[in-house]
Amino acid sequence: MTTEQPDISLPPDDEPKEGFLRKLRHLLFGLPRNISEPSIFHRLSLIPILAWIGLGADGLSSSSYGPEEAFRVLGGHAYLAIALGLATALTIFIISFGYSRMIEEFPSGGGGYVVASKLLGERLGVLSGCALLVDYVLTIAVSITAAGDNMFSVFPIEWQFAKLPIVIVLIIGLTILNIRGVRESILALAPIFFLFVATHVILIGVGILTHVTHITEITQTAVSGFKQDYGVIGFVGILLIFVRAYSMGGGTYTGLETVSNSMPVMREPRVHTAKRTMLYMAVSLSITASGLILCYLLWEIVPEAGKTMNASLAEHVTGGFPFARIFVILTLFSAGALLVVAAQAGLIAGPRVLANMAVDSWVPRHFATLSERLTTMNGIVLMGIASLAVVIYTRGNIHMLILMYSINVFLTFSLSMFAMLRLWWSRRGKKLWKRRVALFSIGFLLCLTVLCITIMEKFTEGGWLTAVTTLLLVVFCFGIRKHYQNVTLRLTRLDDILVDIPFDKTPVPPKEVNPKESTAAVLVGGYGGLGIHTLLAIFRSFPKHFKNVIFISVGVVDSGEMKGVEQLELLKEKTEDSLKKYVRLADQLGFPADYRMSLGPDVVEEGVKLCFEAAKEFPHITFFAGQLVFKHEAWYHRLLHNQTAFSIQRQLFWEGQTMIVLPVRVR
Repeated sequence: MTTEQPDISLPPDDEPKEGFLRKLRHLLFGLPRNISEPSIFHRLSLIPILAWIGLGADGLSSSSYGPEEAFRVLGGHAYLAIALGLATALTIFIISFGYSRMIEEFPSGGGGYVVASKLLGERLGVLSGCALLVDYVLTIAVSITAAGDNMFSVFPIEWQFAKLPIVIVLIIGLTILNIRGVRESILALAPIFFLFVATHVILIGVGILTHVTHITEITQTAVSGFKQDYGVIGFVGILLIFVRAYSMGGGTYTGLETVSNSMPVMREPRVHTAKRTMLYMAVSLSITASGLILCYLLWEIVPEAGKTMNASLAEHVTGGFPFARIFVILTLFSAGALLVVAAQAGLIAGPRVLANMAVDSWVPRHFATLSERLTTMNGIVLMGIASLAVVIYTRGNIHMLILMYSINVFLTFSLSMFAMLRLWWSRRGKKLWKRRVALFSIGFLLCLTVLCITIMEKFTEGGWLTAVTTLLLVVFCFGIRKHYQNVTLRLTRLDDILVDIPFDKTPVPPKEVNPKESTAAVLVGGYGGLGIHTLLAIFRSFPKHFKNVIFISVGVVDSGEMKGVEQLELLKEKTEDSLKKYVRLADQLGFPADYRMSLGPDVVEEGVKLCFEAAKEFPHITFFAGQLVFKHEAWYHRLLHNQTAFSIQRQLFWEGQTMIVLPVRVR
């Protein structure tokens, strides 16, 4: 006796309903963006003022801890603060001007990684890239932790227990905000940025103007202090104290490279927008950092337990004014909140560096893919998780984090400046070459000096962890690159065998496909051995069964393609050209063939849509896809190679469609 099973499959004409998890994702991260929308690039890009907020906040917010760290080192030699402030402002302008010239040479972006890779070779390029990745993780950790310190400076010291949980919540929230989109996150945080600018203009302006009459007295104190130190420790001793303080304030300059790493988010003309953003960053940071150092000296600010030096400065400067407490709270709140905005740099530029390295096969290639919101979601999530781990490991100790910080950024600065120096030295005799050589020589020497002293000062106190992490990441990248090269070599051999199959050169008139006949739908990528192998395997496994062949392909829009309308058009032409080659191959084999294609950031989602549409058009259809398989499956294979075929297969199975995954063996 048999019982009839109920049909629980979806009707063929019904679209699958949106599940709860998908609705929740859209609620948190926003609805998918339409990549075919004509104004999409305009809506995603940033004008200079927004770029200054989103990217310049990293540098500007470093004034909350960089100048303080430098001034602390001076100790009883505070008279050197005047020279320290001038040196800080000069360094900011030299590095910023150098990076503006790099932007002219590399308008597509990439920053230190691309500059070092193109001009110094791949090995130094991956070192620069890994250093930037670690630095951006620390940017997020330092910025959010310093934000917590600033905000809790207005509360009793007994409340410090709540700081770490709040820091963790802030990192998670900012990660979600960036997954929604760069522009959206910056617009949401813009009021905080301008509140910081307003309060600090007042703080520094009032702090200096109210002590203008003391300039003569302070100058005399500085001269007498210098003479006294000169007699005790000599000029070399004074110089060593100054250089040490100068280098310990290296955190002040972090973020100046962020613009060159984030060129894809700049509005056209990108070079002009980026250079204007660099100018805004240089002026605002130099005034703020040097102004704070001078105010510390004028007001004789000293470190206090549970309170930042900026908090002490704000209290001293506004002590005799009405509403002083409100102004102090607003100043510290804006500084803390801006540090949260500054973490944007790590969550904008960090994933961009990851994407560039993924395109070059140094890290898993899925870090180059875009989400349905057209953001580098995988990279954003990784940067968020890594920064959380660092904060939890250090228990939110800002001084320990700063010890780990600024080493890598000056490694990247040094490599970038040296690369540009070599480039312009090779252009001797061309216009402006002497000026450029002078610029990058000075920049390289400054950055190398800070790097060497920072390593010596910070290595045993926590900098070793940064160095070891960067070194391990470099080794990891070389391992990934070697694996991809080995797989590519084997696929190249497959291409050599199959791509140039000799066929009868006599043109074969294309045959019309008949939707009523049995149809094989082959999911393919670019024209090559993998797709041809899959097609031939179908005919070998199912002889004389299929009468039509439909080729389905998705032009994947990743971070390498999402740079403008022209790149999308090129991707469309490339995808269509590959499909036409497959159709010609099927014609040569005697099978009526056609193709279906689309562009999108998610190959699985777009592929399922195309398959669903093809199933409506061809009722007797069977889907096929090739999948790389390894004789000895290792844990990292799933991480390094997509499982697109199996992911599409699962969704098609749920829709009641048949899909067969054919193996392509890689020994």
